[in-house]
Amino acid sequence: MSVPDTPLLVAVDIGGTFTDLAVFDVHSGELQAAKCLTTYGDFIRAIDDCLAALGVKLDQAASFKHGTTLVINALLERKGAKAALVTTRGFRDVLEIGRGNRALPFRMNYRRHDPLIPRELRLELSERMASSGSAQAVPTEADIRELAGELRRREVEAVAISFLNAYANPEHESMVAAALARELPDVFISCATELSREWYEYERTATACANAFVGPEVSRYIGRLAADLGQRGFQGERFFMGSGSGVITLQQAAAEPVRLVESGPVGGVVGAAAFARALGIPKLVAFDIGGTTAKCALVKDGEFDVKSSYWIGGYEHGFPIRSSIIDIVEVGAGGGSIARVDEHARLHVGPQSAGSVPGPVAFGNGGTQPTVTDANIVLGRLDPEQSMGEGVHLDVAAARDAMWSQLGAPLGYAGAEDVPRIALGVLSLASITMSGAIRKITIERGEDPRDFVLFAYGGGGPLHSVELARELGIPQVVVPPRAGIFSALGMLFADLENDAGRTFLRPLTDASVQEARDLAQSLGRDLKQRLAEAASGAAVTMGTHAELRYRGQIHSLRTRLQSGDDAAAVRQRFEQSYTSRYGHASHGAPVEFVSLSVTARRETAHPDLHRLGSHDAARGGVGEPAGTRKIFLTRPNEWRQVPVFRREDLPPGFRVTGPVVIEDYGSTCLADAGDVVEIGQLGEIRITLGAVERP
Repeated sequence: MSVPDTPLLVAVDIGGTFTDLAVFDVHSGELQAAKCLTTYGDFIRAIDDCLAALGVKLDQAASFKHGTTLVINALLERKGAKAALVTTRGFRDVLEIGRGNRALPFRMNYRRHDPLIPRELRLELSERMASSGSAQAVPTEADIRELAGELRRREVEAVAISFLNAYANPEHESMVAAALARELPDVFISCATELSREWYEYERTATACANAFVGPEVSRYIGRLAADLGQRGFQGERFFMGSGSGVITLQQAAAEPVRLVESGPVGGVVGAAAFARALGIPKLVAFDIGGTTAKCALVKDGEFDVKSSYWIGGYEHGFPIRSSIIDIVEVGAGGGSIARVDEHARLHVGPQSAGSVPGPVAFGNGGTQPTVTDANIVLGRLDPEQSMGEGVHLDVAAARDAMWSQLGAPLGYAGAEDVPRIALGVLSLASITMSGAIRKITIERGEDPRDFVLFAYGGGGPLHSVELARELGIPQVVVPPRAGIFSALGMLFADLENDAGRTFLRPLTDASVQEARDLAQSLGRDLKQRLAEAASGAAVTMGTHAELRYRGQIHSLRTRLQSGDDAAAVRQRFEQSYTSRYGHASHGAPVEFVSLSVTARRETAHPDLHRLGSHDAARGGVGEPAGTRKIFLTRPNEWRQVPVFRREDLPPGFRVTGPVVIEDYGSTCLADAGDVVEIGQLGEIRITLGAVERP
C-alpha cells in the first residue's frame, strides 16, 4: 500500500468507560495516544476531548476509523427506536416462537427476553414466495398503501421487513421497501435480505428487527460525526470498524448498523493478529480487559475465526443476529465491574458496571460502589499519582473507605485493616470469571490453553494477565505497546471489507464443489463492484468459506474453500476442523453444504509495526526504575516494595526478573516474583512465567 500524502492515520474506540484515540504518523513512525472518559449522550465530545489533548489536526489525516459500543449497548439496554415488523401473513410470532426450544429445559420459570418489537407492532401482509424463489402471491398496491397508513398512524420511527422464503427471491421485500420509503420518507427501513440471504427464518427476522431498532439513532450519530469531521477539515477516508475482520463505509454503517454490534472489541483482535504474524507466534489468545467487560479470541497462524451468528444477551435468554462476527467470548468482568454483597452475605463481582458515570469510587465522579479498579488501587497495583486518562486521577482513601463500608462491614470483617484481604477476594472472583472466558474460547473449542501465548491489552489486561496465565498454565504473556488503547490501534490494521452469503444445500461432491466455485465467483463480482464504488485504491482480494455438516446434523462448521479444491480436499479440511472441535470425525459419513459466504477485502494504509518499534527504541530509554511502590502481591501473598518502570524508559533487549511493575499510558503491567520480563524488538513486553504447572 502506498504511503498517503497526508501523514496521519486516526482511529477511535468508544468503550463503556473510556474513549481511546490512536494517531499514527506514517512519515515519522510515531504513535500518539489519548484516553478520555466516554461522554454518554454526546459521544463526539469525548472524541473531541482526545483530539484536543493531543493537539491533533484532522486536516492532516488520511483516514479515520471508528469503533463504538453504541449498537450493542442500545440492544442490551433496549434503548432504541419505536419499530414495527412487516412480515408474511401468519408469521408475526416468529420472534417469540424462535427455534421452538427451551435453552434451559429444567428451569421451570425460564423465559427468554421479550422481543425488541412487541406483538401489536408486528403487522402482516398477504404475500408468499415459494422456497424455489417463485412468487405464489404478490402484495397489492392497495394492501401496501393500507399498511403504510397503519404505520403512519402508529407513529413508528423504523420498519423491519422480513418475508417467508425471501432469501430465495427478495423481490417482494424490495418492492414493499421501496413503496414504504415513498410513503414514509422519514422512517428508517430495514430489509432482512439486505442483511442476510440465508434460509434461517428466525435469525433473518431477528436481525432485521435489531437493525431497525438501532437504525435511527445510529444514522443520526453518523450524520453528526460526519459533520464534525467536515468542520475539522478532514477530507480522507472515513470508516467504521465492522464486527467482522474489516472496516465498512459510513454509508453502509448508517444503513446496516447491526454490522457494528462488536465494533470496538474486534479492533483489538485485528491488531493482535498483526502482531502474531510479525512476531511469529503460531497460537495466541487475544485478551482485552476494558472498563465494562473482558473479551478474548483465538488467533492461530495469524488468522482468527469468524462466525455467522451472534446472540445478543446470550443464547439462554437473548436473540440472534445473522452477520459475520469475529468469534469473541465476552464476560461482564472489567475494571468498572461492581463488587457487592447480597442479602445472604455473599460477595459478587459484576456483571453490573459503574461505567464512566459515576465510575469507580476512586475516580471521584460520584461513584459509591467499589469496583475491580478500586480493589487494584487499594492493593497498590495502580499508582494514585498516575493519570488513567485525561482528567482522571485516583483517590486511594475513597476507594479504601468504600471497600470497607460496602463490603468489609457487611461481610463481618473485624476492621478496616482487613481491606487488602477483601480487595483480594474481589480480584479473585473477577479472575474466575475472566479465566472462564479463556477456557470457553480454548478448551470448549478443542484447544489446550497451555499451547498458547496470552496477548494482553486494554486498560486492565496487562494488570491481570500474569495471574490468569499462571492459573491456566499458559507459559508466556505478551503485552503490546500502548496496550491501554490497543483496540483503537488495532483498527488501523483493518482493511475495507464486505461479504455476501447464500443458502447452498447440496451434497458434497466434485460437481457441487464446482457449482460452489461458480456461485462464489458471481458473488465476488458484485462485492468487487461495491468496494470499487466505496473507495479506490489497492486491488481486491477474495476469500470463500462454506458451512458444512454431516447429513442429519443441525449445526455446521465454517470451512475454507480454496482454488483447485475437489470434494476430497474439502472433506479433509472439514474433518480436521470437526476433529479439533469435537475430538472425532465420522469418516465415510455423507457430508453436505449448507451455505456459502464470500468476503472481499481491499487494503487500506496500515502502520508499520517495525517502524513503530524502532521509533520507540530511538527515544533512548535508560532502563532504570523510576522508583518503587508498596504493592500487595498474590505470590508470595504479602506486601512488598516493588520496582516501578516507565514503559518509555525500557529499550529493546531490556531484561529484569520480577516482581516488577511497568507503567504505560492507560495501562499497568504487573509481573510476579520469579517471572522474567523482556522488551522485544517491536516494543512488546514479554513475560515468561516462573513456576507454571502443567497438570
